[in-house]
Amino acid sequence: MHTDTERCVRAVQSKDARFDGWFFTAVLTTRIYCRPSCPVVPPKVQNMTFYPSAAACQQAGFRACKRCRPDTSPGSPEWNARADTVARAMRLISDGVVDREGVPGLAGRLGYSTRQIERQLLAELGAGPLALARAQRAQTARLLIETTALPMAEIAFAAGFSSIRTFNDTVREVFALAPGELRSRAARGAGAPVLTPGVIALRLPYRAPLNPSNLFGHLAATGVPGVEEWRDGAYRRTLTLPHGHGIAALSPRPDHIACRLSLTDPRDLTIAISRCRWLLDLDADPVAIDDRLRTDPSLRPHVDIAPGRRVPRTVDAAEFAVRAVLGQQVSTAAARTHAARLVTAHGTPVEDPEGGLTHLFPTPEALAGLDPEALALPRSRRTTLTTLVTALADGSLRLGIDSDWEDARARLGALPGFGPWTIEVIAMRALGDPDAFLPTDLGIRRAAAALGLPATPAALTAHAAAWRPWRAYAVQYLWATDEHPINHIPG
Repeated sequence: MHTDTERCVRAVQSKDARFDGWFFTAVLTTRIYCRPSCPVVPPKVQNMTFYPSAAACQQAGFRACKRCRPDTSPGSPEWNARADTVARAMRLISDGVVDREGVPGLAGRLGYSTRQIERQLLAELGAGPLALARAQRAQTARLLIETTALPMAEIAFAAGFSSIRTFNDTVREVFALAPGELRSRAARGAGAPVLTPGVIALRLPYRAPLNPSNLFGHLAATGVPGVEEWRDGAYRRTLTLPHGHGIAALSPRPDHIACRLSLTDPRDLTIAISRCRWLLDLDADPVAIDDRLRTDPSLRPHVDIAPGRRVPRTVDAAEFAVRAVLGQQVSTAAARTHAARLVTAHGTPVEDPEGGLTHLFPTPEALAGLDPEALALPRSRRTTLTTLVTALADGSLRLGIDSDWEDARARLGALPGFGPWTIEVIAMRALGDPDAFLPTDLGIRRAAAALGLPATPAALTAHAAAWRPWRAYAVQYLWATDEHPINHIPG
């Protein structure tokens, strides 16, 4: 979008927050870059230039605006709606892969050479993987500086910098303030957060509107005891992270999601934030999605009543695949019971001073050796589960935010016991395909009958072609026609 100058100028002059994250405005006279909704008086048109990413702005020598904080804007919704190499690379960079494995690791996961990855990212985003990762490290450092009492040296390495000097130089260059000045400004600011040892409190931005009912209702209603809970108005769950584990508490607010992270190692902050945003689908573009779904007269009233529904996802694709198998042809309560038994028997215990979480969900490696006879499941389901965890543990099946959606569907379909419902629900909630569709789902078929939509899966699929590429969001609106607990926030 950044190449459409006229459209960008109109968005900046109207301070339209819907375009935050789509592009960034750099001001040639002040050498500052802003988000489109920056509250200051818009600069003259001849002084504006536009970039597709914050990293491109920083690489061109612009610093972040202190008023609108463009580095904290929602991510581009393009990376969630696409499955090409650039989109998969951006999802991996957001997940901290470059910091942990370097550019060769990023390229290896995508099956390309480092030169090809750098060329594609530079062509579309104006910055290579190192610059994009550097911008993310700067934002992580800012969060740690402003929301924790950690010493600056610890913050530097936790944010992924190789040295304290690089950390200091980057913070000064990006924010035009020294690290100590950033902390002082946060302490002087109105409503500065109270720092709790071991807890990082932050705000997760999103594009309005956001309807929290199905999002948090679904997560709470299907939560696995010991791993997830709803407590004091927040969805809480344990996280398995590269350097340790963590606990996330997420609460809906009118203009953001309040997030509290308890991490055993602050180096996991970037990936924890990325997984929380992915879980809640916070980078979606609800206006574009709802506009498409409103074109169907059957869906329009439900979209108008409660716009902004998101797709509840997962923090771990392998975990969700296991839970999807446990949920085949059983009620929500039964699926939770089966999952809780696995957690108790094979999960890693954790301490939770602020609530009732007790375990991490077991990894595929931990489940690979389980005894099928110990599972209170039909024999065919046991075979499905053990085959799945074996494939996940030995690497023959890889599921994650970097997965090629169609390839993952084909690999899942080759496993015994994986039918269209299981494959599509994994594609929707674990892989993030916005066009995944569940025409055989009982709730969808009930909603279709109530709304006068075609009754058979084939006919409904044909009718749903008009909803593409947002059929996964149509599923949320169809599910919402029922009075199931997944559609309501507890209490």
